[in-house]
Amino acid sequence: MKKKIAVIGPIPRDHIVTHNGELIQKWGCVTHPVIALSVLTGGSMEIIPVTHVRKVDVDNVREVFKGYKGINLKYITAKNDQGDIISLRFTDMNNRLEQQTGFMDPILPADMEELVNCRVFVFIPISDYEITLDTLRYLKKKSKGLIIFDAHGPTTACLINGERKRKFWIDRDLWLPFIDVLKMNLEEAYASWFGKEYESGELTYRELNNNELRTFASHCLDKGVKCVYITLDARGCVAFFRKRGKFFEEHIAPVKVDHVIDTTGCGDSFAGGLGYGLAVNPTDYIGAARFANALGAMRTQGKTFSVFKSLKDTLAIIQAGYIKSQPVK
Repeated sequence: MKKKIAVIGPIPRDHIVTHNGELIQKWGCVTHPVIALSVLTGGSMEIIPVTHVRKVDVDNVREVFKGYKGINLKYITAKNDQGDIISLRFTDMNNRLEQQTGFMDPILPADMEELVNCRVFVFIPISDYEITLDTLRYLKKKSKGLIIFDAHGPTTACLINGERKRKFWIDRDLWLPFIDVLKMNLEEAYASWFGKEYESGELTYRELNNNELRTFASHCLDKGVKCVYITLDARGCVAFFRKRGKFFEEHIAPVKVDHVIDTTGCGDSFAGGLGYGLAVNPTDYIGAARFANALGAMRTQGKTFSVFKSLKDTLAIIQAGYIKSQPVK
């Protein structure tokens, strides 16, 4: 039986102005890791997008996946006729201004009832309302699958004027016991690790230092998370985990790229790479991060999904970038 990877989140209609001033209009978020995983696995795994879209968009969204192997489109639904519509204007390669005018109704436990046999669940919400805590709680009770969760969702709010803003993940500790692998960037880490110093009224964003990141990661592991990944943009990522009671902190260098064209979907593609790596080996956190870095780097190399590569080609990239003296298993 094929291993199954569910990718859960929105498929927004994105209107993007890149840091180079180029206009791109496409379907985003879930589409990136789903197609990346399809190309990577060549149909050897079943890739299942789970999302809600507007009724008028159902056929167009499904058309995006046409011709890709191993994708199950059954769980792209439009019962409530709601879906995300987002405008993104990049101020540089990694930062952007966002506005939202359409809103997907949340993914509920009922959406996951037929999917409890999945090997991995990759949750990639982009706003705080899109995944309910009850959904993770349901999967923890009913499934043995690994839950990967992107903190972009709970650290992002949509204001009444459509403006999308960073927010603190205040109820973080209610979620952590139901997350196996937590993925975030540095800004989301700041929004997830708040303490007494914020009561002074100083709320200007800053990067957490290494000691703060370790303390935060240790807190997450104490709450039941198995591994915390923090992405570092062009510097790769760092993984925090425990083995046999010992705390590990491992930096995984990036896959080098010469020219960045579009970074939209890089974090989502990274999460997809984690999903593949951990579906193959649930405890190889370093190996999974190499796949994640590779897929994230590929995403920067063009405006279309043609940037993604087969397993053979991806392994060659990993071999060249990480392992010069021993073969990739």
